[in-house]
Amino acid sequence: MKKFFKVMLGLLFGIVIIVGGYAAYVYLSYHRMADKVKLHPQNHRDSVLKTDTQYKALTFNIGYAAYPASYSFFMNGGKYSRAYSKASVEQDMAGITKAVRTENPTLAFFQEVDTNGDRSFHVNEVNWLRRSFADYSNVYAQNYDSAYLFYPLTRPIGSAKSGLVTLAKAKMTDSIRYSLPIDTDFNKFMDLDRAISVTHLPVENGKQLAVINLHLSAFTKNAKVRRAQINKLFAKMKAEAANGHYVIVAGDYNHDMLGDSPKVFGTTEKRENWTHPFPANQLPNGFRIVKNGLAAAKVPSVRANGTGYHPGKTYVSLIDGFLVSDNVSVQDVHVKYLGFKNSDHNPEVLTFKLDK
Repeated sequence: MKKFFKVMLGLLFGIVIIVGGYAAYVYLSYHRMADKVKLHPQNHRDSVLKTDTQYKALTFNIGYAAYPASYSFFMNGGKYSRAYSKASVEQDMAGITKAVRTENPTLAFFQEVDTNGDRSFHVNEVNWLRRSFADYSNVYAQNYDSAYLFYPLTRPIGSAKSGLVTLAKAKMTDSIRYSLPIDTDFNKFMDLDRAISVTHLPVENGKQLAVINLHLSAFTKNAKVRRAQINKLFAKMKAEAANGHYVIVAGDYNHDMLGDSPKVFGTTEKRENWTHPFPANQLPNGFRIVKNGLAAAKVPSVRANGTGYHPGKTYVSLIDGFLVSDNVSVQDVHVKYLGFKNSDHNPEVLTFKLDK
């Protein structure tokens, strides 16, 4: 009997050591990336943008190519923590790049692009985009470098390096990554680091187009964090406009960009952490949300991923899109419906001109 208790005590002690050691690893390895990091655009174009010329921009959260329409995510009550397989990641990346090529945008903004992740079977998606759009200038801004998260226990999501990719059929003069405020409690390990990238493209009249790529927090319940992220974004927008630049902000805001998406899409009025109304009334002077005709079109940019996608039943919303300065004329905007075939987002496409 004593031997049995000694064995059990030894097992318990071993478990405590393992759990304690892992907790120490997660906490000690945690680090935030530095703020205001100079990035290094890869230029494959020498051309500059022109005024009064029609251009097209596209923004697409690709969900690290792990979310086909049948996929459900564990953090939203679903089944899976990783992509189905490496082959499925590659299939989704092929579908994503094909859809973007069909639009042939002048500017493209991607979010949740992994360079190395257990969840995406270590497919370098940044290099995939660079190869697929080799005729575009590009810049990558890393959002986070996550420690190995041993959750869920049956199939841990693991570690991931991921970020933002900006492409342009024009020369990029410079680019900077700015960190955003995040939770400081345990939630920081799940919602991870957040950032924006600010990239400048020269215009023929001597001005510059400042393009801001972003992905705001999805899982935080802290309204102060959401507000602080938006305040920093607004400050950067104001600074760019004050310097006389044209400004386009693109990405995944994890806010309801229509303000009344539940009414538009006929869903529950209950707000998720990622569908609180975007504070449009607090935008800096000289800026606006581009949403002309989006409510009437009723095409969502995102689906809930607690289950696979079931049209007419799955919760949907519009949380992606564009903010522009008043010297950017909008010709058209629409969400390109892809049926959530390769991501839990649909891309949004903007047609615009730079005013003289």
